Amino acid sequence: MKYGFVKVAAAVPAVKVADIEYNVQQIESLIAQAEGRGVEIMVLPELCLTGYSCQDLFRQQALIDRAEQGVMLLLDFTRKLDIVTVVGLPVVVNGLLYNCAAVIQSGALLGIVPKTYLPNYGEFYEKRWFASAQDMNATDIYFAGSPVHVTPEPQIFVTADGVKFGVEICEDAWAPIPPSNNLALAGADIILNLSASDELIGKHTYLKSLLAQQSARTISGYVYASCGFGESSQDVVYGGNAMIYENGHQILEGMRFSLQPQLQVSQIDVEMLRAERRANTTFINAQRHAHAQETVCKAVAPKEFELTREIDPHPFIPKSENMADSCEEILNIQVAGLAKRLYHINAQKAVIGISGGLDSTLALLVTVKAFDKLGLDRKGIIGITMPGFGTTDRTHDNAVKLMQALEVTIREISIAKAVTQHFEDIGHNKNMHDTTYENSQARERTQILMDVANKENAIVVGTGDLSELALGWATYNGDHMSMYGVNAGVPKTLIRHLVSYVAGQMATETLLDIVDTPISPELIPADENGQIKQKTEDLVGPYELHDFFIYYFLRYGFSPSKIFMLAKKAFCEPSPVQGRGPLYEEATVKKWLTVFCRRFFTQQFKRSCMPDGPKVGSVSLSPRGDWRMPSDASYALWVKECESL
Repeated sequence: MKYGFVKVAAAVPAVKVADIEYNVQQIESLIAQAEGRGVEIMVLPELCLTGYSCQDLFRQQALIDRAEQGVMLLLDFTRKLDIVTVVGLPVVVNGLLYNCAAVIQSGALLGIVPKTYLPNYGEFYEKRWFASAQDMNATDIYFAGSPVHVTPEPQIFVTADGVKFGVEICEDAWAPIPPSNNLALAGADIILNLSASDELIGKHTYLKSLLAQQSARTISGYVYASCGFGESSQDVVYGGNAMIYENGHQILEGMRFSLQPQLQVSQIDVEMLRAERRANTTFINAQRHAHAQETVCKAVAPKEFELTREIDPHPFIPKSENMADSCEEILNIQVAGLAKRLYHINAQKAVIGISGGLDSTLALLVTVKAFDKLGLDRKGIIGITMPGFGTTDRTHDNAVKLMQALEVTIREISIAKAVTQHFEDIGHNKNMHDTTYENSQARERTQILMDVANKENAIVVGTGDLSELALGWATYNGDHMSMYGVNAGVPKTLIRHLVSYVAGQMATETLLDIVDTPISPELIPADENGQIKQKTEDLVGPYELHDFFIYYFLRYGFSPSKIFMLAKKAFCEPSPVQGRGPLYEEATVKKWLTVFCRRFFTQQFKRSCMPDGPKVGSVSLSPRGDWRMPSDASYALWVKECESL
């Protein structure tokens, strides 16, 4: 389980109904392919040894006996293989026939799991042939040449490296309380589902929703394999679904209605799932009384690890298919938070510093929407542009045009004179462009905003974002401070998308130019051509890298070595899916990961007293909510690991 990943497969073999010899051959072929691809756990469809649609042939002793012999053949075939295979077949226990899953590894029968819920409605007649696990008494039987304990109690199988998985069969997942609930609460990281679900209009969409919800509810990996081509089409058709989920997200789906066998392989991040469970107190409370019988799988020789999953380089960005809805939802959360604060304190006015950059643009857009929602006059929004030593014509003009387009009150207050006087007062050389030079400007701007807010009986709306909070890229008691920070839960990469989304709605070139403007605090004078000289990403690193680090560091608590491994896959390798080449060299990723770890720890004191602001996504740095950390914690452990990469 290198880096917490386990390689799993959902396999759909070609089937001939009641032809067990043929079916065994097809299953063996898929097992061999999966073993060759390094798969550790593979699940096949329900009753795939015989075919699901045998109907009254399940009453034939010849079929039942031959199915047992089929398992013996599979045991022999897998004798020198490490892969764990879960295959569906009928099994007789104490005179009753059960629809079961057999768990096989290295020539050993590790267990038999009976189906609990038998559909007996519509086109299904399983109770005509099978008994339920609820009808079973635990017993020891001799099956396929092996002694095995068969029980209706929950069963968990544990691989040699500690991955725990459980099994449920088709209808079990559709029950009001699926067996996988108890399996997950008893410790199963992954649920395998052997299924034989037929295809009906609208059913597939519902099925995907069901499996996504179940994997989310149980915070588990969920591997689903269902019958396909070869099953009898006398009255129904089987589409051959092969799907893999991870905590509510589908990470792989095979091709429905394929006439060929399928082997869908992916990797499930068990470390991530366990981190989510540890953080979820509801899950912790629910598991108190859960129990299951555990069976340990055979130890296997370690294999060379290769990450085969596609890793999204921008985990905070909504997927394209729901981009508009997601952007609207994010904006609505920000608007609702600010609207509540304005309503609560009966504020009719708000003050915002408008720089012509991304953050202040989004904050202004949110404030305008909040005022509209409350029925307040937009002129109550006082946008202040505060040119200083590094302000360029481009950002200044964009700030003014934006405020004009949104019909808010516009004020311009230069900070140059006040800051120059301040330098004289404290004895600082204004030609020395150091931290004092920069922070004095930031604090002067904040003082102006606060004082205007006092004068106008208004509140200052903060513009700082989640990425800046993580890196500490803010002047303490300068732009770090406000009376409500609407962007506190939004990372920089997402802000760019939100502004672009609004630009598409407003059809304004100003917003598009703001999106294209280099990110800068503009605290250092422009170059000889009047262009931005001080670019934030040249100083602290690319925000798309830092947002990637933030997501995996905060959401899952991953170590630097694992974050680096994921980042290499996301940024340093070509992406066939996205149709692009590498984005960064490995050395570049390592450099900025080290910077991130160092800055994140040293800048906690700024986050410990950050203003209120709405949580937007799964990651937040509010000291009153998601992230509580001592300001004086050492970064040595994390930076040392970065340096050893």
